Amino acid sequence: MADVVELNDLRSLSRYRLLWDSLVADTPDATFLHTYDWLENYWRHFGRGKQLRVLVVRSSAHGVGILPLCVVRRRHRLGSVRVLTYPLDDWGTFYSPIGPHPTATLLTALRHVSNTHRDWDEVDLRWIAHESRDRGRTFRAMQQVGFTPRVEPHGGTSLIDLAEVGNWDGYLASLSRKQRHELRRINRRVSDWGSVELVRHRPQPRRTGDGDPAWEVYQQCEQVARASWQNNSTTGNTLSHPSLVSFFHDTHAAASRLGMVDMAVLRLADRPVAFWYGYHYQGRVMGLRMGYCPNAPVSGVGMALMSRLIEDSLDRGDDTFDLGPGGESYKLRLRTTMASRHRVTYTPSTALRPQLIRASAWLRQRTAGTLRLAASS
Repeated sequence: MADVVELNDLRSLSRYRLLWDSLVADTPDATFLHTYDWLENYWRHFGRGKQLRVLVVRSSAHGVGILPLCVVRRRHRLGSVRVLTYPLDDWGTFYSPIGPHPTATLLTALRHVSNTHRDWDEVDLRWIAHESRDRGRTFRAMQQVGFTPRVEPHGGTSLIDLAEVGNWDGYLASLSRKQRHELRRINRRVSDWGSVELVRHRPQPRRTGDGDPAWEVYQQCEQVARASWQNNSTTGNTLSHPSLVSFFHDTHAAASRLGMVDMAVLRLADRPVAFWYGYHYQGRVMGLRMGYCPNAPVSGVGMALMSRLIEDSLDRGDDTFDLGPGGESYKLRLRTTMASRHRVTYTPSTALRPQLIRASAWLRQRTAGTLRLAASS
């Protein structure tokens, strides 16, 4: 019979690190964001004011899976709401339980949540591939423990199916004629300018004798990030943002140790003019940040970097390239498919504030729809 161990601080959680590491290797579609190292660094930097609730599911003292959760406060016009959710904060694209048995893990862990003291007003599990990888298991698990869940769209992510296109020529053939022409024109213009070099760093794990963080390359990524327009962003969206520099350094060191870091710099005459930073694991590449110098000696260096990066991934035999969520034009032009994301939520009928917030949101949408209809009449 399965049981659950709930862990509420990093000190207690550290005793399960070896189990966590062993389960990640068997987690479907895992990324660096599923690792213990990611959660540890995330929590040290952003855990203040949140409550950790990591649920370890065991059977006969053997680990079945892990469901990392936390309680956060989200502020609304009508007040704050305590939300039980995944510890991700939109850093990644998709999230799921840790281990090879996600259905059993979800069902057992959520039953534990339903049977213990409620320190939350709403369950909101986001970043779920409801229509593909998850196959509705999160929704059904909530139903089976007595919740009444809702499924709502939560954006999507641009993907390149490298396994399907096969090689560079196959990838180009998957694009529109206009986009093929644009990529060729940009690459020709950049190549005609002079010396061009793509530097991509993807170390093997430290346990194999590598784990090199290549700080010189990383610092060049930061250098380009500081020169890009994103450096003036107030949302903390770059490697160089003051509030995130130490977090990125810590996660970079951890991902390098695990052999999961993946970064690239495009150099013109030894000058870094564009960068891309992300993670990779078991043939899956996930982009996190990219940028380019607006004063580069030739235009199009960002797209030139991305096209070379995609071609290099094809040569390496990668399966998928996740360009990340968002509607940036380069993602729309480079992707071969779009993957949907959903959120599965549950609000108890006795939780009045979140119910009022939902009703207020519904009323605003209804009113806006009525006004649009009246304006078009």
